[in-house]
Amino acid sequence: MALFFPTTSVPKAYDITLPMLGAMGVQGLILDIDNTLTTHDHPTPDERILTWLDQMQAAGIRLILLSNNRPSRVEPFAKKLGLAFEADGKKPLPGGYRRAAAAMGLDLRRTAAVGDQIFTDILGANLAGMPSILVEPFQIEPFFRFRLKRFLEKKILCSYRKKKGREKA
Repeated sequence: MALFFPTTSVPKAYDITLPMLGAMGVQGLILDIDNTLTTHDHPTPDERILTWLDQMQAAGIRLILLSNNRPSRVEPFAKKLGLAFEADGKKPLPGGYRRAAAAMGLDLRRTAAVGDQIFTDILGANLAGMPSILVEPFQIEPFFRFRLKRFLEKKILCSYRKKKGREKA
């Protein structure tokens, strides 16, 4: 089950702080797009995300987008943010994570993946050997395959939260 557990979790990506990244030894973030930076298939990120991205970049945190989505979705989004990207990432396979970390010039241990899905974002980061940060989705997707994944994630999240609760005690 540990392969499905994130290194840490926060409500939204903009809740990731510089002290948190410093404690993790992280210098770069690999960011999912849909339901991590914006709602599913929305062309622009949430305003709080834009502010957070600016703060991260101003502090020297390197950023790159990694999405399973097609280039026609990812490229315009990345251009609006001025970020490099990897489309068709084939998450949870570790290749996209390795390429993204290499594009930022960082070792995998100095790079964390941020995403909203356990079976793609978190599993992929863990398979690549990098820290992972789980965020809550902006909204629950109406599509059956996503609803099924979210249902299956509930048991894993329950186990993860129990483990985290024991670690704090």
